[in-house]
Amino acid sequence: MSDIAIVERAQRFLGVLRHCQVLGMTVHSADANGLILRLPYSAQIIGNPETGVIHGGAITTLMDTTCGISTVCVLPDFEVCPTLDLRIDYMHPAEPHKDIYGFAECYRVTHNVIFTRGYAYQDDPAQPIAHVVGTFMRMGKPIANLAGKEGGQ
Repeated sequence: MSDIAIVERAQRFLGVLRHCQVLGMTVHSADANGLILRLPYSAQIIGNPETGVIHGGAITTLMDTTCGISTVCVLPDFEVCPTLDLRIDYMHPAEPHKDIYGFAECYRVTHNVIFTRGYAYQDDPAQPIAHVVGTFMRMGKPIANLAGKEGGQ
């Protein structure tokens, strides 16, 4: 699949996730090596009003979504792949008033499970806010045309 097709698939998938729309998440980049989503800083996701630090739940949502969308970017055809397990190790709090980026890649694809890993960062990927590993269950191709053009083919 071309890099353009991967970006389009990622954008299409992200576009149907209402909670991600409310949070303002966007696809920053996507290719065969992985996916980067952007979570913009906003008052809605502040966890500590005194410091302006982003709530850990918003970062968890970013990383679950990034890992999940990375699965649909690595498969030849669209498949529904719900989260089986997600582990996040927080390294340090995010700095207030800065966007957060989430990177994820699929490092192993089996018949039933896809294994992902990644990290959240702000300015420098070498200074991650958090590391993540996730597993996603392969459910197979949708029966009807539920996933847009690719689902019914």
